[in-house]
Amino acid sequence: MEYITQFIYENITMIYILIFAIFLGMEVISKVPTVLHTPLMSGANAISGVVIIGAIILIRQAEPNDYFILSIGFLGIALATINVVGGFAVTDRMLDMFKKKKK
Repeated sequence: MEYITQFIYENITMIYILIFAIFLGMEVISKVPTVLHTPLMSGANAISGVVIIGAIILIRQAEPNDYFILSIGFLGIALATINVVGGFAVTDRMLDMFKKKKK
């Protein structure tokens, strides 16, 4: 528990920025028309790809007994992978709508 409180104390500015980014992102996304959601998902796939790479780097640099960092890295990889796979599935479905149908 002491490690977590020390981590929060040392990174309080980053935590505030993260919370602000979450609220700002929710506000911006809620104002986007439905027609533009799929193109935005393609951009989110690219960002999630960067998150996966960052989480892999985090895990590689973590100490073997630092379970907090390893858990955060694993969570980042898992959630970003789900986002990338879902985004590709939706984008593929959207692109199928534009293909000519066979007679």
